[in-house]
Amino acid sequence: MEYNLADLFESVVDVVPHREALVCLDHPGTGSERRLTYADLDAAANRIGHHLLDRGIRPGEHLGLDLYNGVEYLQTVLGCLKARIVPVNVNYRYVEDELVYLFRDADLVALVFDAEFTDRVTAALPRVPGLRHLLRVGIPAAGAAPPSAVDFADAEAAGSPERGFPARSADDQFIIYTGGTTGMPKGVMWRQEDLFFSGLGGGAPTGEPVRSPAELAQRVAAGGEGLTFFPTAPLMHGTSTLTAFIGLNFGQRVVLHRKFAAEEVLRTVEREKVTSISLVGDAMLRPLIDALCGPMKGTDCSSLLSVSSSGAIMSDTVRAQLQELVPNALLLNNFGSSESGFNGTATPDSGPDRGFRIRVNSRTRVVDPVTREPVATGEPGRIAQRGHVPLGYYNDPAKTAETFFHKDGERWVLLGDMATVDEEGVVTVLGRGSQCINTGGEKVYPEEVEQALKSHPDVYDALVAGVPDATWGHRVAAVVQLREGAPRPTLEDIQAHCRPRLAGYKVPRQLVITDTVRRSPSGKADYRWAKEVALAAAH
Repeated sequence: MEYNLADLFESVVDVVPHREALVCLDHPGTGSERRLTYADLDAAANRIGHHLLDRGIRPGEHLGLDLYNGVEYLQTVLGCLKARIVPVNVNYRYVEDELVYLFRDADLVALVFDAEFTDRVTAALPRVPGLRHLLRVGIPAAGAAPPSAVDFADAEAAGSPERGFPARSADDQFIIYTGGTTGMPKGVMWRQEDLFFSGLGGGAPTGEPVRSPAELAQRVAAGGEGLTFFPTAPLMHGTSTLTAFIGLNFGQRVVLHRKFAAEEVLRTVEREKVTSISLVGDAMLRPLIDALCGPMKGTDCSSLLSVSSSGAIMSDTVRAQLQELVPNALLLNNFGSSESGFNGTATPDSGPDRGFRIRVNSRTRVVDPVTREPVATGEPGRIAQRGHVPLGYYNDPAKTAETFFHKDGERWVLLGDMATVDEEGVVTVLGRGSQCINTGGEKVYPEEVEQALKSHPDVYDALVAGVPDATWGHRVAAVVQLREGAPRPTLEDIQAHCRPRLAGYKVPRQLVITDTVRRSPSGKADYRWAKEVALAAAH
């Protein structure tokens, strides 16, 4: 057996088939839930895998998941892996144009989508002729589903619960779409063996990786149960799906909520004795703290062993507030990316005075972006990782050549994060090399928002910058120059114009009207100026 994620999952199922694997609270507050043992989840994934093969989806072809959290999400991912079909995450906040771009770029031939997204999927279909099979989860609230959509429950019922799939390979792929520097998402192509070691810790994220595929099941059989992993962020983000797989690789239990709701999360922590929560920065921590200090005061969180944040940093103030409320939990700021998996965890002395400092793994370096040699102590460079790294970006050879390289007989990935390294090897992250805005863990790129703004009939020019926000880390601010004689729009006017064109988290939350947008003589944007203008207007 090779390091293939489906093979590894099945090896765990075979040693703990009756252990509870997945608890899904589909309708928070109503008591409706689904509980699956490892054997149940295995059979459910088999059914979807066989359905896809029976419908002509071939190994190596790509299937998109446009879904909220739920059994169907992990079931489909596992079913794809079993059938050697490549799963591709889709941001469920995307509107029609964004969906069309991703569906085309990823060469999707199949899509599993939530019934709530029926209208936008239906609108996108005529522009994506290669998308030939649709599975719908749930019943649309209004309007008809796309004519060719198959009800997920029907597909599951008709598929065989047995395994019976062809032999798999460590080279089978897993694609994670992430934001791109041009504003459009990029598909990071992982070999499953590389993802197992870089994204899933080789079966032991905090300990020694397994030395053979068979050792994973041996560890599960020898160990006990009692851990409950709770990825509270959407599974459409790679970090949440990988957190769920870590729990399954341990032979432990994974808990899901369809959508994040602070009070329901806390009720679940208490009822299910959750031991590990993963989330995205202050945007998710603040509501939990507010609930613990208000309507959920007294909730028993004593089972919590760890609370980890990926994709956005927990600020010092918020971490201190949470630590006071859950004193026994270890609070972790993890650092990683879709291109590298897990790189390291912030040191206890990270903070405003010393910066975001991380102890990185042995495969991570800070290198000169040109020579790709390690930088001297204290000198700025870019974070890079070697060894188990992705193959590149799907359908983007130019960006692949910029980001991935070979050196000393190993594959490397060059991340966009600037950093320095000290004498002890601790890395201090300085920030993105681009103008990427991180708002609540979502990546927003100014150029894309600017295009939407400039399509407004009264906007002559515009720049977009990120300004600090107490809840989201940063918010999107638009600095706009109007056409001569145009009426002055309100923020609400601009937002209404942008919403059909952009996912909600990309829509500006601040508007500054200026006489002239400052650019260089060659026309290049002056983002430093734009940020200063937005900051000044916010005070």
